[in-house]
Amino acid sequence: MDTTLQPILEASGLAKSFTLHNIDGRTVSALHDISFAVQPGEHVTLAGSSGAGKSTLLRVLYRTYRVSTGSIKFHLRSGRVVDIAQLTDVEILALRGREIGYVSQFLAAQPRRSVLDLVSRAGVSRGMSRTDAREMAALSLRRLNITEALWDVHTAVLSGGEKQRVNIAAGLISPPRLLLLDEPVSALDPENRARAIDLIADLADAGVAVLAVFHDLDAISRLATRVIRMAHGRIIDDGPAAEVLPFLQPSDVQP
Repeated sequence: MDTTLQPILEASGLAKSFTLHNIDGRTVSALHDISFAVQPGEHVTLAGSSGAGKSTLLRVLYRTYRVSTGSIKFHLRSGRVVDIAQLTDVEILALRGREIGYVSQFLAAQPRRSVLDLVSRAGVSRGMSRTDAREMAALSLRRLNITEALWDVHTAVLSGGEKQRVNIAAGLISPPRLLLLDEPVSALDPENRARAIDLIADLADAGVAVLAVFHDLDAISRLATRVIRMAHGRIIDDGPAAEVLPFLQPSDVQP
């Protein structure tokens, strides 16, 4: 069965609400009737002002949050189709890493784990041998300008920019078929931002589908093949980057 012509992800009618238990129990709607699909090798950027629902949507797709209504059809490498919204927690854990990855702007510091160990373990979790994973981890860390003097140190002592680059290295080693990026380069200086963007750009050649949030118009212009613009938890525009980018407002790409 040839799955290359099929979307990797198909979201339909997604809605997400939160109950504010610590305030007065009111319900707040964060997403409304979200529907879209992502193809292999496509880079889709989510744009919109703060509070538009971009990060919430990524977390719903990764199943950090459970969707209130709607379906999230995901096409597995095997050709089987599953609904992420209906999977058990155990099934979700099995799906993450090998099939779906998530890179946020923050690295969860692991005080007893070195930089090289953290990145290579991500490769092992995606089916690489330990030897191959360490070799690819070293290559990724070099490309992201993480000096070898830091490879054996604990991740907790790294600077914010270093943690972000380690996070990117772990997310991109033997990348999954769908990669969700939530402001992955926000703490990087121009040189290291350019290095990270080059690595992300290479994913298209590997057929990896990317759904990303960037607060950097240059990054969006360089990477996006398509832009979905959101406002108040709804999709208000969805089209090729060349058509949508000219109509973005400054607030659409600001933190």
